[in-house]
Amino acid sequence: MGCLMAPFLVEQVFASNNCRTAIIIKNAKGGKIMSSIDIQKVSIIELEVDAIVNAANTALQHGGGVCGVIFDAAGQRELQAACNEIGHCNTGNAVITPGFKLPAKHVIHAVGPIWRGGYDNEPKLLYSAYKQALTLAKENGLHSIAFPLISAGIYGYPQDQAWRKALQACHDFIEANGDYEIDIIFAVIDDDIMNKGLKARAELNI
Repeated sequence: MGCLMAPFLVEQVFASNNCRTAIIIKNAKGGKIMSSIDIQKVSIIELEVDAIVNAANTALQHGGGVCGVIFDAAGQRELQAACNEIGHCNTGNAVITPGFKLPAKHVIHAVGPIWRGGYDNEPKLLYSAYKQALTLAKENGLHSIAFPLISAGIYGYPQDQAWRKALQACHDFIEANGDYEIDIIFAVIDDDIMNKGLKARAELNI
């Protein structure tokens, strides 16, 4: 586990079951804030959370995979119009739009890297995509967020490595933001991908 900067202290980390880790932060005033990282077998578009994260492309256009599913469920015309107003998002960054017809209130569009063998800053950019999505959530007062496994689909990022970077980024964010409570869900629909996530989390002791 990484170190925290004062005034926050990780008091306890525990797994309540095989899929969820709760992290309790003790702040300088003695109060406790509990955040969590959860891996669920569920479609991301079904979740009633403050925000779901779209694995976006830099042009913020309707795409394939989870991106297309999210656009279709939100209402392609409305979501595309909102994205067109923003226009562009750099790799490793994130932007936010309303959720429109989704159960989620907002969509955060995070752009992960295309896998090029690991020699083009992919790990740093993927970590940044998660960090920027979570930063946007905090800036907008959101306290529940659901992620897909960014870049691990058509962008070709190896799934085991993608899990490690995703989990580490989320854990680091919780530790660095001890004044802010957030519940993080990774929504997957494939048993093999879910099992890789559980294995990665066990190896990272998160």
